Amino acid sequence: MLPWELLKTVIKGNILENEPLSKHTSFGIGGPARFVIYPLDKQDLIRILKFADKYKMPFFFLGSGSNLLVSDAGFEGLVITLEKSFKKLIFEDNLVQAEAGVMLGKLVKYCKQNQLTGMESLIGVPGTLGGAIFMNAGAFGSEISKKLQEVTVISLKGIEKKYSRSEMKFGYRSSNFTTEEIIIAAKFELDFSIKSTIHDLQKLSSKTRKKSQPLKFRSAGSIFKNPSADKPAGYLIDQAGLKGIRIGGAEISSKHANFIININNATAENVAQLIGRARKKVYKNFGIKLELEIKTLGFESGKFDR
Repeated sequence: MLPWELLKTVIKGNILENEPLSKHTSFGIGGPARFVIYPLDKQDLIRILKFADKYKMPFFFLGSGSNLLVSDAGFEGLVITLEKSFKKLIFEDNLVQAEAGVMLGKLVKYCKQNQLTGMESLIGVPGTLGGAIFMNAGAFGSEISKKLQEVTVISLKGIEKKYSRSEMKFGYRSSNFTTEEIIIAAKFELDFSIKSTIHDLQKLSSKTRKKSQPLKFRSAGSIFKNPSADKPAGYLIDQAGLKGIRIGGAEISSKHANFIININNATAENVAQLIGRARKKVYKNFGIKLELEIKTLGFESGKFDR
């Protein structure tokens, strides 16, 4: 029996074969994955990870696909997502325990209901908690790591480990977590506030997002990291004269130049070409090499380093 067929006998959760990843990304772009797997529970996840490690199967951890560009060819491997099973959310006084599959929007909503402040800037940010922690997601000057106290992971060998605040390191859209382990849960310590104050902060964040971002179109959020506070990526791309240009069905947004939007059945190659054009033009004009903020899957090595 081939490993691919043996895999089906190991997993208790749902498994989708040759599943189009365009269904699982906010871009609405991407070819098929060999398997998309929804582990039933923690033990099921451990079995999957051990199996992938034993048979050297390529794999990828998928959150909600909100900051991901998948190639048109797809991914000949396992795509593992906790979005449907790891969704527990527990409040104890000012402590919040959440599993990695919890959507950020739900976390923000329930924090408000429990009169806890510190998550307001994340309102409207798509994605699951696990992915947000891995990349230290943030908006409007605040980051998810700010109130984070503990993170639980499982290694590819199936070993569970907890990281304390002092063991975790975060930077701009980065953390010291590796692809050799998957985040399954986290604990936050927040501050109490009154609902009206929390509501006002959320409203301000939401209003700013709607005013500055092209939310009517499918995208993966900010394509590039900001090189600096005074020279954000969108400004540099705009000054390079690229705002509003199109390749195929993809466009560098005329509303925010650090967004590439799916205007009309864009392909991954359309988006990749716009990324390449933006990087080359910004480097030529300003000597700055833009670094990707989005994740990519299924592309040839070095595709975005040229």
